[in-house]
Amino acid sequence: MTAQQAGEHAAEAAHGAEEGFNAGEVIIDHVSNSSLDHPIVHLPHIAGIDFSVTKHVMMMWLVSGFLFLVITMATRAYLKQERRIATGFMNGLEWLVQSIRDSIVLPNVGAKFVNTWTPLMLTLFVFILACNVVGLIPMFETLGMVDRFVLGNSPESESLINSVLHGGTTATANYNVTAALATITFFSIMIAGTMAHGFIKHWKNLVPSGLAKPVYALLIPIELMGMFVKPFALTMRLAANMTGGHIAILSILSLVFLFAEIFASAAVGIGVGFTLVLPLAVGISALEIIVVMVQAYVFTLLTSVFIGMAINVHH
Repeated sequence: MTAQQAGEHAAEAAHGAEEGFNAGEVIIDHVSNSSLDHPIVHLPHIAGIDFSVTKHVMMMWLVSGFLFLVITMATRAYLKQERRIATGFMNGLEWLVQSIRDSIVLPNVGAKFVNTWTPLMLTLFVFILACNVVGLIPMFETLGMVDRFVLGNSPESESLINSVLHGGTTATANYNVTAALATITFFSIMIAGTMAHGFIKHWKNLVPSGLAKPVYALLIPIELMGMFVKPFALTMRLAANMTGGHIAILSILSLVFLFAEIFASAAVGIGVGFTLVLPLAVGISALEIIVVMVQAYVFTLLTSVFIGMAINVHH
């Protein structure tokens, strides 16, 4: 085979790959924020920042609004009772509040500040857990099926349903979201230390007293770096775990289309789907259910630990 023929075959292969199923493009489109090509609401740039409402912004609004309405309505109904006996949803909510307070906040921050920091820990846990759980529900994919097969709209249509099919629904898989949550933790640590010891004493507590002066030249930079490493670790851990799970599921589901394209047979793809893809996808989805709860717990626990370290320096 000559060099010219090899080039022609390579060009044909590349052209076929472009026209065929692109697993990478599909996966990235399903976990991205859809901020550039498919924002939900277009808004102007202010100071170089795009304020358009993206899918992850919309999901945070939906989750926040849902939690506010449900928890507020349940709490008000409970407070209106004469005997105030928690039942049903309120019973579970009461258990959650006591569990976060007694199992996470109290052992770390101490009895003096437990009521001060429990509301923040509860807010972080409930918000992160709700965002994680919503990301597992294929709500927009279901709307897409209705849009295609019931309403008869094409994938290229400008319908609202088609615009929300792009991008992922897990807001906590967005590093900007987890960085914002970690920033709250970062400032909470400084506020907690200042409340407990005063502004000057809090910064002195970063390093232990009574050490040789040359040691401080090494220890102070390390402790200052540690101040930023803590929120950075929170940012990466939550976003990476939520993104990784979805990518794993989508990669396995892509095998159906890849095998159908390789063998030019839909029957082969369906066979691979039932024998290999379906069991693996179900197993990873079950693992994801555990991950969404564990990651919400870990973020809340580490935030409480970091705040407790600023308060209880002698420990």
